[in-house]
Amino acid sequence: MTLLDLIERPPGDRTAIVLPEEHVTVTYESLRRQVRAVADSFASAGIGRGDRVAMSLSNGLPAIVCFLGASIAGTAAPLNPGYREDEFRFYLDDTNARLLVLPDVGAAEARRAASDRVPVVTVSAAVKDAVQLSLSAGTRNAAPPDSEDVALVLHTSGSTGRPKRVPLKHRNLAASVENVLRTYQLTPEDVSLCVMPLFHVHGLVASMLSTLASGGTAIVPSRFNPLSFWRTVREHHVTWFSAVPTMHQLLVARLKKGEHTHTGRLRFIRSCSAALSPETMQTMEQAFGVPVLEAYGMTEASHQMTSNPLPPGARKPGSVGTGTGVRIGIMSPNGNLLEGGEAGEIVIQGPNVIDGYENNPEANKLSFINGWFRTGDQGILDEPGYLTLVARIKELINRGGEKISPREIDEVLMTHPSVAEAVAFGVPHTMWGEEVAAAIVLREGANADEAAIMAYCRERLAEFKCPKKIHITHAIPRTATGKIQRRIVAAAYAKSA
Repeated sequence: MTLLDLIERPPGDRTAIVLPEEHVTVTYESLRRQVRAVADSFASAGIGRGDRVAMSLSNGLPAIVCFLGASIAGTAAPLNPGYREDEFRFYLDDTNARLLVLPDVGAAEARRAASDRVPVVTVSAAVKDAVQLSLSAGTRNAAPPDSEDVALVLHTSGSTGRPKRVPLKHRNLAASVENVLRTYQLTPEDVSLCVMPLFHVHGLVASMLSTLASGGTAIVPSRFNPLSFWRTVREHHVTWFSAVPTMHQLLVARLKKGEHTHTGRLRFIRSCSAALSPETMQTMEQAFGVPVLEAYGMTEASHQMTSNPLPPGARKPGSVGTGTGVRIGIMSPNGNLLEGGEAGEIVIQGPNVIDGYENNPEANKLSFINGWFRTGDQGILDEPGYLTLVARIKELINRGGEKISPREIDEVLMTHPSVAEAVAFGVPHTMWGEEVAAAIVLREGANADEAAIMAYCRERLAEFKCPKKIHITHAIPRTATGKIQRRIVAAAYAKSA
């Protein structure tokens, strides 16, 4: 199964994509025709199996068509449009990109980075429902891809070191898409609202590819806008959306106490890519009137690994659910699988999991053991198979031999009525090795101080887990996909302990 196979399944006259700001509708037949034309243009420009086509495009029809076209002719390598020039240089060099696709206006930093490295191809939606490349029309047809071909190359976030190249084959992505379809029972009647960026596996697999494979419709605004969000949901009869907790919190922040939002045909909300606090989940379900399903994914698994199920299945606040077409294990440091209820490293197996990082034997040696992929996350599996994440193993706070999960502290802080965002971390300490600290962002209009927040923690946490210093700040750094950059925060405040 390849990505080309996935988009060939739905009837041609069904609506595939809607661009709400432009009032543009694209059918599956039009989408397939444009994807084939772009793939042929890439092939005519010399792109073949394994050749990387980098692209830095905001959400919209050009991003979707160019991603699919590049994955058919060669390998797509989408990049964050927010990168700086040096970052573009690194990723263009690291992927050995043969072309860089950019919008016809703007993208100055990417253009400068490409100037002495790689040819730039521009793309525009000249006729609103059709993309146009600055390449001559294809004189060579792109050969259909094989399931073993690398469709997409992405990088790890680099939170634990130099970013690693993750080659995702067509079969990996197709397996993940099928897992998403089964988990949420997606049908041609479903309409997704795609608010995640299409340079990340969450947006590409969960929001876009899974919708197209189901024969449903993807509503694709150019960006996430909490002001117009619910109007878009109602006007386009959206049935589900997937987002990171940061986006969910922005929606919640606009609610008045006890307010209920009219959500139209919405049947569930999905949360992934970062931890969702049980408090936020409860507030969302009360306000929006639909189940909120937290899932767990990572780039190396082509996105989804676990998810809480739709009703009548049990969804457990604080848990990321059960394996979805993926085998989940908990492993001890010596490589033995542990019994249910014991904490250890989360390991996975499944057809969606990569065979290995690209040109990185050292990382592969560390990351694969006895047929299992090591996620680097610590977790606990209960008897029914629900997984609870404890922490990134490298983010555990070691206070005098006591291993403390920063997420546990995050969740307590998030229950304080004045706290909008929170991140706990370890800082160096002469006696304990590490001490607990935290940074918080207050809700608008709140005036709680450090002493009040620390007293609140002492009522709810053992003394050794309580932050000994709380920094009140205006913003907490996050990745482009909403993950808190805990180690950056820790480094910033390391001298303040």
